[in-house]
Amino acid sequence: MTDADTTAATTDWRAWQESWDRQQEWYLPDREQRFGIMLDIVEALVGTAPRVLDLACGTGSITARLLARFPEATSTGVDLDPALLAIAEGTFAGDDRVGLVTADLKDPDWPAKLPYDSYDAVLTATALHWLHREPLADLYGQVAGLVRDGGVFMNADHMIDESTPRINAAERDQRHARMDQAKRDGILDWSAWWQLAAEDPVLAGPTARRYEIYGEHADGDMPSAAWHARVLREKGFGEARPVWCSPSDTLLLALR
Repeated sequence: MTDADTTAATTDWRAWQESWDRQQEWYLPDREQRFGIMLDIVEALVGTAPRVLDLACGTGSITARLLARFPEATSTGVDLDPALLAIAEGTFAGDDRVGLVTADLKDPDWPAKLPYDSYDAVLTATALHWLHREPLADLYGQVAGLVRDGGVFMNADHMIDESTPRINAAERDQRHARMDQAKRDGILDWSAWWQLAAEDPVLAGPTARRYEIYGEHADGDMPSAAWHARVLREKGFGEARPVWCSPSDTLLLALR
């Protein structure tokens, strides 16, 4: 075993997961409630032992909560970010319920890398706003081909209704005021978290590769929930609508 392997083996991956959760909660204070409702719907529609695709899985936040609630579930996590995947790999090492795949969701051939042709549920959160509308619509068509008949797709993300500009402005001002106070209290924001990762001996290399791929932050779109629901139906889902929302976030469910 090399020194690098030894360091990776002794890294506290749980601490990195918790650090990621705190950073994400700075932006999304209702994050855990959103995950809970997502899993409620999984149970209601596909049961307690589902085969799940964790789409743009990051560190595996959805997978961790899925397996804690449904020990008989299995999960395939797919992402391109080498640093977040390193945390996921460390977290789930030795758990044969979890498989991780490195793939670019803008590559039309990414589904060929998956270990299964179909899934009971495809779940994603705070990720697809990195894509513009056209590649996102294409992705929805691919997802429709991966969800079995009667299976579900859920996307929890920022979905902005441009017909309500005054409401949007008030929500944004209130949210940023709360975030500014939390930052003064010592919460890490996105940039500070990535700086910490870049200084870690295990994550420094994957973080550098991550910035080569994405830069500081990808520039995508945040269309309305109505847009998402319409496109999902056009791409092959039988039903689609929001099932939860906060002032700044929406959980959209599509049923195959």
